[in-house]
Amino acid sequence: MDKRTEVFSVNGMTCASCVRRVEKVVQKLDGIYSVSVNLATNQAQVQFDPSLVKDKDIIEKINKIGFEAKLKRESPASKYFFSVKGMTCASCVNRVEKVIHKIDGVESATVNLASNQAQVETADPSFDPQKVIDNVTKLGYDTALLEETQGNDEDEQEKETSKLKRDFTYGAIVTTIVLIGSIPHMMHEWGTWVPDFLSNPLLLLILTSYVQLVPGWRFYKNSFKVLRNKSADMNVLVAMGTTSAWVYSGALTLFPESLTAMGFPNQLYYDVTTVITTLILLGRYFEAKAKGKSSNAIKKLMSLQAKTARVIRNGEELDIPMKKVMVGDEIIVRPGERIPVDGVVVKGKSSVDESMLTGESIPVEKGIDDEVIGATINKSGSFTFRATKVGKETALAQIIRLVNEAQGSKAPIQRIVDVISAYFVPTVVMIATISAIVWYFIGPEPTVIFALTTFIAVLIIACPCALGLATPTAIMVGTEKGAENGVLIKDASSLEKAHKVTTVVLDKTGTITEGKPKLTDIVLTSSMSEEEVLTFAASVETASEHPLGEAIVHAAKDKGLQLIEPKNFSSITGHGIEASIDNKVILIGNMKLMKERNIDLNEAVPKVEGLANQGKTPMYVAVDGICAGIVAVADTLKKDSVRAIKEMKKMGLEVVMITGDHFKTAEAIAKETGVDRFIAEVLPEDKAKEVKKLQGEDKVVAMVGDGINDAPALAQADVGIAIGTGTDVAMETANITLMRGDIMSVVTALRLSKSTMRMIWQNLGWAFGYNIVLIPVAAGMLYPMFGLLLNPMLAGAAMAFSSVSVVLNTLRLRKFKSIY
Repeated sequence: MDKRTEVFSVNGMTCASCVRRVEKVVQKLDGIYSVSVNLATNQAQVQFDPSLVKDKDIIEKINKIGFEAKLKRESPASKYFFSVKGMTCASCVNRVEKVIHKIDGVESATVNLASNQAQVETADPSFDPQKVIDNVTKLGYDTALLEETQGNDEDEQEKETSKLKRDFTYGAIVTTIVLIGSIPHMMHEWGTWVPDFLSNPLLLLILTSYVQLVPGWRFYKNSFKVLRNKSADMNVLVAMGTTSAWVYSGALTLFPESLTAMGFPNQLYYDVTTVITTLILLGRYFEAKAKGKSSNAIKKLMSLQAKTARVIRNGEELDIPMKKVMVGDEIIVRPGERIPVDGVVVKGKSSVDESMLTGESIPVEKGIDDEVIGATINKSGSFTFRATKVGKETALAQIIRLVNEAQGSKAPIQRIVDVISAYFVPTVVMIATISAIVWYFIGPEPTVIFALTTFIAVLIIACPCALGLATPTAIMVGTEKGAENGVLIKDASSLEKAHKVTTVVLDKTGTITEGKPKLTDIVLTSSMSEEEVLTFAASVETASEHPLGEAIVHAAKDKGLQLIEPKNFSSITGHGIEASIDNKVILIGNMKLMKERNIDLNEAVPKVEGLANQGKTPMYVAVDGICAGIVAVADTLKKDSVRAIKEMKKMGLEVVMITGDHFKTAEAIAKETGVDRFIAEVLPEDKAKEVKKLQGEDKVVAMVGDGINDAPALAQADVGIAIGTGTDVAMETANITLMRGDIMSVVTALRLSKSTMRMIWQNLGWAFGYNIVLIPVAAGMLYPMFGLLLNPMLAGAAMAFSSVSVVLNTLRLRKFKSIY
């Protein structure tokens, strides 16, 4: 007897009733020994026999009752990316996902029709990706690890587009001849001008056979693959419809007397067969072109990489390939060149265009000890930097990985489409067959032709392609536009969640404010000048290590003041500091210190209170027993914070500020920024609890932060948004990472989410509406009342352009612009 214990995260539980439901449903599975569900930690600990039940069976059971379950392991899951070529519709996607899920060790599998990729996650260190390749290839799709094919993906896509163009062109030429030759058979009085040899049924059969078996061979080849695996997709529908017309016409051409004697009308369908095949090929060609435009984000990002780096080794400058650059190498960058890898400037200064990373067009000044990012462009001066991250560790490589994962992921809404698509093709075949049988018995004469027309029209009009492309194309373009604007979206689920946000929680320090104290005011209370007060204060603070003191020193240096080395420096805990400058005793500190030294503050106290009410930290400066002035320091607002908060409120969002600062400081910042409410004096470990309280008020919460102490709150929020200039821990925990350091990017992220979801709903509305409306029309529903019957050729045209219209509609999202 084999026993294994695993812990699963279970999101969505709200009460003890939820706990009981989860425990009950898991306990019903064979091989379960014990189940313990914890509401506080949102976890389920399950002991089971792995020979009888798998991890994914437990996850599936929990998900079926409305929760989100995921296996938790100390060792991180590995992700593999595969190219899967040959998929044409949502049914293909469904079939590939099913076969991958059956492979031992697979935790999750997501297949994307728009990018022709599969994303497979496993926590099994011994997992062999070849199993995925073998199993999916057996289904009839060309499969390979994406790392092996990434460089060739663009060429493959171009080859497929070129082949479709060639097939369509040849098919269109032959179809035109068939159409001309078919005129005498369709309209005798209009066809007198057509040469007899062109209207010869035998020639028409030969030409139609060419269209069916050469340009149209792809439909038969793909149909054979899926039918062999006891499934069906849109290729089967097209092949069934066109073959029915082709075989019927061919039989009448070869055996006219026998079939007409049996009561079959002598009507040829060569025009229908060739036109439908050619129109669908045209639709596929347009679709391939449009899909190429919608999936160029990775290609764009990869093209930003520098090809070589100018490295200093053994005192020599060497141009070496990027792959040979090592951490610690010193690299020279000249004006106009791309920075090869991430690093820190050690010599020189310049301005760097970081727009590829942040979306910000204004160059950033760089000097010694400043960080530089690979693939950004050096604009003016030359500098030398030391490489700190190379290869897969660089910011660009991480962005490419994140965008690739996001584009390959699947939005929750797509799950509904997947369920429908699994039944779509069989349902369409059933409707086509039933409509043909019904019209054969009750339709107008000749009933055979009427029944065959409805059968072909229903098969051809149905379009699972539009359903399959509606969501993934929008996700691809949405994540691409995000990357272009410095917004990195973790996955499709995060993009979908973001559009539901009702409340945005902003951490104050480092998010709304710069996170670095700055000198804001110098108030005089004696005959001394501002320069004298600042010189005395900054000179004393050079011996202090306090952040507020550093702000005063920086301000003095920025003004070019000559500082004096202090003597007899002492720090008075909780009160301030004391030192001697030019034989003068200087005190800097709070009211308690000044009162202890009997310094008159009558004139200064009202001014100090005014500064404190503005959220600033005021300090008295006394020189030889007289209050010379007040210096005030504050963590200043980022330049776009007020504007960003206004934009969020315009979007109908509630904006909440959270901070560990005392109430007065928080209140002052809240008034200045215009947030709806603020939560002050919150300990770092309690931020997640405050987010949970807001969620308890039925709010969908987005948390925006940048520090390690923000990570729990980012994880607790419905959508965690990390400022990319913050810590790696915050970025790892977040659903969305902002590469810019200001919160205008939050507005961009939320607007992009809403635009993408609007596009998805438009696409799904069109895809579902198209099929719901036109399949009944093709089946002849309008004939009894209006005498209307859909011509199969029109059905072919509609089907060909339904999926194209979805992709073209999605491409409108590429016009999305941030509002910087």
